[in-house]
Parts: sequence; C-alpha cells; structure tokens
Amino acid sequence: MKISILAAAAALTAGACSAQAANIEFWYGNTGVVETAIQDQCAAFNAAQSEHHITCVGQGSYEVSMQKAIAAFRAKNHPVLIQFFDAGTLDLMLSDAVVPVQDELPDVKWDNYITGARAYYETSGGKLFAQPYNASTLLFYTNRTELEKAGITKTPETWEGIIEAARKLKAAGHACPFTTDGDTWRVLEQFSARHGLPIASKHNGYDGLDAEYVFNTTFAAKHLQNLVDWRKEGLVKLGSDTKAGNFTAAFNAGECAMMENSSGSYTASAKAFEGKFELTVSLAPMYQGHERHNTFVGGASIYIMKGHDKAEIEGAKAFLDFLRRPEQQMAFTAATGYVPVTNDVMEAIEKSGEASSPKYATAALGIGSMNEPRTPDTRGIRLGFYVQFRQIFMEETQKAFAGEKTMQAALDSAKKRGDELLRRFGQTYKGAKLH
Repeated sequence: MKISILAAAAALTAGACSAQAANIEFWYGNTGVVETAIQDQCAAFNAAQSEHHITCVGQGSYEVSMQKAIAAFRAKNHPVLIQFFDAGTLDLMLSDAVVPVQDELPDVKWDNYITGARAYYETSGGKLFAQPYNASTLLFYTNRTELEKAGITKTPETWEGIIEAARKLKAAGHACPFTTDGDTWRVLEQFSARHGLPIASKHNGYDGLDAEYVFNTTFAAKHLQNLVDWRKEGLVKLGSDTKAGNFTAAFNAGECAMMENSSGSYTASAKAFEGKFELTVSLAPMYQGHERHNTFVGGASIYIMKGHDKAEIEGAKAFLDFLRRPEQQMAFTAATGYVPVTNDVMEAIEKSGEASSPKYATAALGIGSMNEPRTPDTRGIRLGFYVQFRQIFMEETQKAFAGEKTMQAALDSAKKRGDELLRRFGQTYKGAKLH
C-alpha cells in the first residue's frame, strides 16, 4: 500500500484548513504488516488535510497498549484515541476512562456496520462503545499443493474431513498435517461461537456480572480432547512442536499443510506462498451434525478516551471519519487481510472490478462468517478480567497437551480459576450498570 495513493484518494474529500492544528495521539498494539498499514493510514490522514495532525504510536501488543493507556489515564497523560482488542471490552466499558463513540458521533450511520462487529462492541441497548477497526475472524487455510501430492483434491470442510486428510498426509510422509497454537481465541471462543455453544452463563456475561464459566461442560471439551488425541497420533502439531517453533511460520514455510488462523494472517501467508505453493482459505471447519453459527469478530476497535479538550475530540472524530471511508477500508484489507467493517465496502469492492482479486480474498468470506445465524450465546463475550482468563485457559490446557493432567481436569481447573476472576470483577464493580 502506497502512502501517495491513499493520500491522493483522501485528498478528494479533504476539508478546509484552519490556522491552528490540533495535535492528537492514537495508540495501537499491532506490529509487522498491520503496523505498516496503520502508519500508512495515519500519514495519509495528515497529508489529506491540515486542520488536525495525528501521531500514531505503536505499543508492541494489545495487552501492553491497554496497560499503558490505563496507567496514562490515571496520570492524566493519555492519548485521545486508543485501540483495544476484543478481550478487554467489558473492562473498558466499566473503567470510566472512555466515552461511547456513538455519543461523540451521533450522526454517523452506525447501523451500516456489519452485525458481527456491532454486536461485540455495543451496549445492551445497541449503542456502539467503540469504532470497529482491524476486524478479523477465524478461517481455515490449506496448502493445496501439499494436499494434492497426498491425493486430496477437495478442501476439507469438517473436522472429520480434516482428520481424514491429515491421515492421508501422514501416510504420504508429511510430518505436519495440521497445526494450531491452541490459543483461547481459536480453540475455545471461535469454536464455541460457530457451534452455537456458550462459554459462560448469562449469555457469556451480557445479562449480568454474576456469570459463571460453563465451557468445561460443552462440546468444546470434546474438541479439545480430540486435539490431544490427534496430536498423539501425529495428525496435529502445536506451534512448539514444529521446526519453525511457531504455527503460522510453520504453515507459511510449507512445513505444515493445514491450519486454523485469523483472517488477519492472510496477507503474510499469501506472500510467503507466492511462487511456491497454492493457498486456499475457507470457512472455519464444523463438526458434522452441528448447525453453523456466526464466528466472533476478532482484532480490535478504537475508543475515545475521556479528559480531552474540544479541539482534540474534533481531531479524533475527523480521524475516525477518515478510517470509515470505503477506500481506506479497502486499502487496509488489501494490505493486511483484515475484514472490512461496514456493509458499503463490499459494494465498493464489487464496483472496483477486483472482487475476485486475491487481495480481497478474506473480505466476503470473513463478513459472511460473522453474519451467519447467531444466538444469544454467540453475540460476543462480555466477561470481566477476560484478558487474564485467556492466560489461565492457555496455562491449563498446555498442561493437558504436555500430559501432566487430563484435558477435562485442565478445563475444570480453568473454569474454577476463571470463576474466581469473575467474582473478583463483580466485587470490584459492585452496583455498576452493565452496558
């Protein structure tokens, strides 16, 4: 993505200049190609107008960005805009550090946002608290070249099909048929959502702060045990099992033939495969006999932090308006693989004549996945201290993969520890109105 192209497109609708620019900061947590794309958008915004100037500051990760922003807020030295990831939603809503974006921009057609993105970041009353930005969801990737070598001519669509293909790959001498990192987002959240399973009671916390985890009693527990068994059989490898030491890197290098990963990883995989392998990307697999539901939106959204003057807020609103433009979303999708967040972008992609271009491969697929039929348990996750819970879930399930305990025991322990977090969160915000 070229800055000059973005800037030229943005300049077509640039507003009038004022004598004094409002200098604002935007903190984000991405690295790599996504960070490059964010910095390109920031430069394009500054080039398109002179009324405001934005400085975009990378913090290295979502978790670090969240920690630094809260600390800066307490010290009254915080940015006006902050990117937070999905897991921190309830923590931010009840923190009193942010203002709902829909309150600051009441005239925006917020219903133009895709349902999957809206549901995760809106209040129970339907008000958007943050502006969805780098939206992703879970997809299924294959190295078609390697599959065809093993006699597999059709991309698997179910877990049963994946394991059948994995056995053929193993028989053909392939050392890593399928890979995952066992991440909470992939193996619990996205799995539960598309299979219509609750992660916690109270519809994953949307109906009250007194929710309890239930994932250890759902079909997700069976799937996780299957992963343990398939790994023992040599059909599945965790990232730590691979030569690359990272599941995405192992797939991109051709070491592993299939993986489940974020739509945001598409660009890197496509670039790595260029001239070497044929890449396929499709909907995340289902178990046979289960109705497909929506996947969750992943990635992050942008919040407006409290405590800034009118000029800074106006600058923040101008930048958010800029990011919503179809041409900006199209450029971001093409550069990163993240999914557009407003419905009009798909129309713009169709009109561009490049709808079938590889650079938009994840757009319709990702939106379609997030717009599958939903239930009250697949709206999103509204649980306190969820960032910490993800760490607990990983700690416990890794013990099961290492053979230190059964997967059921690991899940039961994760549930117990997770419930303790929920009770602490409920006590911290006792009496608070749940958004």
